[in-house]
Amino acid sequence: MLYSDSYITFNYEEAGKGRPMLILHGNGPDHQMMMGCMEPLFSEQDAYRRIYVDLPGMGKSPAAEWIRSSDGMLQAVKMMIGALIPDGHFILVGQSYGGYLARGLVREYADSIDGLLLLCPCIIADSSKRELPAHEVMLRDAGLLEELSAAEREEFTSIAVVQSRETWERFSREILSGLQLADEAFMHRIRAAGGYPFSFEAAAVPPFDKPALIITGRQDSMTGFKDAWKLLDMYPHATFAVLDRAGHNLHLEQEELFKVLTREWLARVNSVS
Repeated sequence: MLYSDSYITFNYEEAGKGRPMLILHGNGPDHQMMMGCMEPLFSEQDAYRRIYVDLPGMGKSPAAEWIRSSDGMLQAVKMMIGALIPDGHFILVGQSYGGYLARGLVREYADSIDGLLLLCPCIIADSSKRELPAHEVMLRDAGLLEELSAAEREEFTSIAVVQSRETWERFSREILSGLQLADEAFMHRIRAAGGYPFSFEAAAVPPFDKPALIITGRQDSMTGFKDAWKLLDMYPHATFAVLDRAGHNLHLEQEELFKVLTREWLARVNSVS
């Protein structure tokens, strides 16, 4: 579906009906990544209206000239909320850069957000300042890797901790397809302008006292797990999990644990709201 007004045009998909749940993907992929991640959690009996957006310059959402920083990207997401969830409360999910944006949204929408899930979140926007583990491969299917093109192999192995046929097939279907749609010139412009960090300190917001879940990968060499641990005092009702045998694509590599933790978080959200 496409939404457009004088300020923004964006693509989004919805699934289910009920309580709104805004779901934000990371930097580069599109909404297909988060649909593949989240939809297996739900049944027809679950009353959630899952809203999957393509961030500007990614997927089928065009870049906007006025977006030149993460502040601008955050403003774009606020416009999406205004268009799709104009009234009432919602649940918020953010993966990687989407998690960074989610933390920015808490600054303004804390009273309206009933629950927060941060999946492999970006905590420190400046990658040179992150505390990261080395990239470590826990499982490698050599036969599969020989079947891939050089470009496919590089894209997959640069991030995958579990390099199996199953994770490759999901990576190709849910993530790589979105990466190929990204507006690289737009994304480079934001990075080159030094606009990846917010102009405000994302950690300097009041504590978020609703049910939260922070899931990180022990082998995540992109956003790590140690920086996220330092946020716990900001989320007094958060479960914090560090999953072994999991990198930045944790939901592909530890699918069952991700499901169990997320369903438990949703039960907590439902019990207090």
